[in-house]
Amino acid sequence: MPEPQVAHTAAVIREREPDTRAVRAWLYFMAALIVAMVVVGGATRLTDSGLSITEWQPLLGAIPPLSEADWHEAFAKYQQIPQYQLVNKGMSLEEFQFIYWWEWAHRFLGRFIGVAFAIPFLWFWAAGRLPKGTPLKLAGVLALGAVQGFVGWFMVKSGLVDRIDVSPFRLALHLIVALIILACIVWLALDLRKESGSVRLRTVTRGQKRLAATLVGLVLLQSLLGAFVAGHNAGLTYNTWPLMDGRFIPEGLGTLSPWWLNIFENITTIQFNHRMVAYLLAGLALTQFVWILRTADDEALTRSAGILALGIFVQAGLGIWTLLEVVPLWLGLAHQAGAAIVLILAVRHAHAVMRAPAVGKAVSGSYSASPSIS
Repeated sequence: MPEPQVAHTAAVIREREPDTRAVRAWLYFMAALIVAMVVVGGATRLTDSGLSITEWQPLLGAIPPLSEADWHEAFAKYQQIPQYQLVNKGMSLEEFQFIYWWEWAHRFLGRFIGVAFAIPFLWFWAAGRLPKGTPLKLAGVLALGAVQGFVGWFMVKSGLVDRIDVSPFRLALHLIVALIILACIVWLALDLRKESGSVRLRTVTRGQKRLAATLVGLVLLQSLLGAFVAGHNAGLTYNTWPLMDGRFIPEGLGTLSPWWLNIFENITTIQFNHRMVAYLLAGLALTQFVWILRTADDEALTRSAGILALGIFVQAGLGIWTLLEVVPLWLGLAHQAGAAIVLILAVRHAHAVMRAPAVGKAVSGSYSASPSIS
């Protein structure tokens, strides 16, 4: 099809499609809320606040204790669990209130995110503001958010009887579901972005597409490994870099049997794996940037790959700093926020690369990828 006709056809299609600017703004706002939720969840973990509320009340739980009697009742329930009896026995009511408010804020933010997603989604759908196929995808995200609420309680419940903290496995599940929701929302927002009607050539190879997708998967894997580091307090050990106990490959990596238990329960192996995947991520991100810089003819794609590589290197440096400082609260939270931001950058870059046609194929305006989130 001649170039002018392609541009004209794309313009006609855009006129028939709903204006999605408000929908995209809402989705980006939801992504920001989820990043905030991840940070507050990290604070809840680092302050050992997650078990301070021992009941799950989806509706009434939104109301905090309002009187002195209510506070004493909540404190009395907390005093029945092992964390109080073995770790915090003798803590004052004021100390309990400090950890209670962190957990309450985490749960309240989760409820707020559910409402802030469901109501606008239903309104946009009823008003015909969602392109074809989008309502089903958003409904899937909403359902995943509901599942996340159950996963959160499933995690808390693991620390109420036989443990003094939550199960690292359930903690990792809780974090990874949150990050998957974040990735889905960012991807859908990018899908709704309109490009200009001009015809462009992009030179993206299949290998570059596979590598971009691999980077997203590795960021999620690294976040999962980070959750095990947090769940086992592995960041409080081996607080040197680049060596662990004076060695690059430390002793004690495979002391548990069967071997696979080391991946999840051996603190030395857990921290070692987190370090190694960080190195792999940094290397692959740099490879992607150089590869696209040398072969692609799209400046926006090159910039996207560069921003992702920079973000991964900054996050790695932040992780090293956090380790060397023995995980102070503010650095731990910065590192957790960095993980969410790097995931956004990886999804943004993967979307731009995956939506681009193969070498030499033309692409024209419609709903399609753009490396810009603006």
